[in-house]
Amino acid sequence: MGLMSKLLGGGDRNTGDYVELDIDDFDDAGTSAGTQVHIATIGDKGDVIPIKDAVYDGDMVVADITRHTTTDRTMEHISDELKQVADEVGGDIIQKDDDQLIITPGGVGISREKLDG
Repeated sequence: MGLMSKLLGGGDRNTGDYVELDIDDFDDAGTSAGTQVHIATIGDKGDVIPIKDAVYDGDMVVADITRHTTTDRTMEHISDELKQVADEVGGDIIQKDDDQLIITPGGVGISREKLDG
């Protein structure tokens, strides 16, 4: 299973599938990236604030929403709030299955078609 499949789904996931990387093993050249990808977990409405800040700052966020169901009233409110942020910055938002939201800043769209391969 490829890295993107693990990040975006396509199989069973468990914590053993991931490896913690030591940032000291990498040079500082990568820190000058204009856009960063943040990983977040949404457990309650308060978790939305740093996500909104990241998107307003021009970064992309992949948020785990497994603590909520898509019919959960709180999740509906959170989704609406994040859709508004994506609209305000000219970005995009998509819910992937029942477990992830992907929110992008302005100038970054999300394709609704899977890559074949």
